[in-house]
Amino acid sequence: MSMMGGGRGRGMGRPPFDKNAPKAKFSQLWPYLTEHKGALVVAVILSLLGAAVSLAQPLVVGQVITAVQEGKDLGYLVLILIAVVLGSAVASGFLYYVLAKAGEGVVFSARGQLATRLLRLPIPEYDLRRTGDLVSRVSSDTTLLRAVLTQGLVDAAGGALIFVGSVIAMAIIDPILLGITLLMISIAVAAIGTSARRIRAATTKAQERVGDMSASVERALSAVRTIRAAGAETRESQMIIEDAKEAYKQGVKIAGINASVTPLGGLAANGAFIAVLGVGGYRVANGDTPVASLVTFILLMFLMIRPVGQAFGAYTSVQTGLGALARIQEVLNVPLEDTDKERTDTPKRKAVNTTAIEFKKVSFAYAGQPSDDGKTAEAREVLEKVSFAIERGTRVAIVGPSGSGKSTTFSLIERFYEPTSGEILLDGQPVTSITRGALRSQIGYVEQDAPVLAGSIRENLLIGAPDATDKQLKAVLKEVNLTEVLKRDKRGLDAEVGEQGIMLSGGERQRLAIARTLLAAPPILLLDESTSSLDGINEQLMRDAIDSVAKNRTLIVIAHRLSTVIDSDQIIVLEKGKVLGIGTHKQLVKSVPLYKELAKSQMLA
Repeated sequence: MSMMGGGRGRGMGRPPFDKNAPKAKFSQLWPYLTEHKGALVVAVILSLLGAAVSLAQPLVVGQVITAVQEGKDLGYLVLILIAVVLGSAVASGFLYYVLAKAGEGVVFSARGQLATRLLRLPIPEYDLRRTGDLVSRVSSDTTLLRAVLTQGLVDAAGGALIFVGSVIAMAIIDPILLGITLLMISIAVAAIGTSARRIRAATTKAQERVGDMSASVERALSAVRTIRAAGAETRESQMIIEDAKEAYKQGVKIAGINASVTPLGGLAANGAFIAVLGVGGYRVANGDTPVASLVTFILLMFLMIRPVGQAFGAYTSVQTGLGALARIQEVLNVPLEDTDKERTDTPKRKAVNTTAIEFKKVSFAYAGQPSDDGKTAEAREVLEKVSFAIERGTRVAIVGPSGSGKSTTFSLIERFYEPTSGEILLDGQPVTSITRGALRSQIGYVEQDAPVLAGSIRENLLIGAPDATDKQLKAVLKEVNLTEVLKRDKRGLDAEVGEQGIMLSGGERQRLAIARTLLAAPPILLLDESTSSLDGINEQLMRDAIDSVAKNRTLIVIAHRLSTVIDSDQIIVLEKGKVLGIGTHKQLVKSVPLYKELAKSQMLA
């Protein structure tokens, strides 16, 4: 069975979102920002410095106009004006760099935290979620957090200073014109605030649709050869386009909201400018206001309007970031696989106990998956009161028809899932009394599909034993009859195996998976369907490899081909989640009809 669900259907593999779950709060975003508090302090200082310099510009311009009217020397005023303009540009450049760097740091932190969490979620979580959607959260959702910093949040500190300073200066110059300006801006603020609140919800939906599209692309690319062979490229691409279309619709919706917000700011600025220019011009004509004061007031007015726009930009950015953060937090809030620190890290083997693995009346049912209509399918029972004991150092086989619960048995031993009832023991100790890490250090597990990761032979072997030497790597490859693979490529251990090990044959992938597991030297080895898809030659090579690795280990093998397990010390027969019989090949042929039928079908009875 696949642990990483990639089902296509709209109700299959879809992440179980809770529509009533609380939305992300700014307080949850704050820890990401405080990781870069040094950069934030520098940014605030630069923002305040830039604000002070910006406020000085209209005042200097006013002095220049007055000096011109009075026929005074402009030398020092021009130098001051140039210095102010250059200082504003320099402060702005440094501020942009500091904010951009801090923004990248926020994205980096979020991605690292999320990626670390994703690899430690309980296995059932992967059954309910699609790989592409999880990848989208790491790549796309985290990117949106950058906008919180780079699009106005920190700059709001300087904006506040500019706004307050401008209002005070404008009030001194002409309170009537200030009143007109504030009235126009207030109208725009009310209209913009109403529209901006819709942005967070729209962003969350848009990111969900992007996740759907990523899952569809991942699904298609992972089976691209099957799709090509079936001539299904057009149908699959159309499915991806449908998901892309949904993402497009949400993107257009956000664009529509922004389109309704953006012009309001310009409308307010232009309206205020026209009103101030008209009223101010009238007052200048009447001699109530000097020309220099009007020019200074207009420059201050545009300075005051800019931070208002920055504030709305910051608000929009925060809403967008919180929409993405809600999807990130959904994963971060899922409890990790093993959080019980009171469990021991070391299995305690009883001196008189010779049992490696024991099942005591173990039952298990897979939880039903939720669908789009909010309903959850009924739980599917796979094992029912299964009991058996496997002695240390023995070779045991588990056989039975497809769907009888064989692979589930291994998943329970590894504690990917917990039994519905009953107990599983490792060396006489309940597996729930030790950490999963300690448990898995005692067990090597080769999955049914024998997954091989993209990369080199060396990289695949070092997954479970990162400190292994080249000598050890070559020795373990020899142990599983894989030395020929090293001779095919002059790069040897550094030869690439391709995506999902496509450069290797099925038998070679399975033997490489066994070699990878053996490097960790586990006392118990689980092999799931290790010969299910092999031809006669590769099956014999695999049997030889199994015979070799079985020495001084407890070996538990799941197999459809009885020819690979008839010499096992013990064979456990499963059907529909129940144990039909336990014994040797000869004993089971006589006592268990199902086993006898299987043996006859393979000409072994």
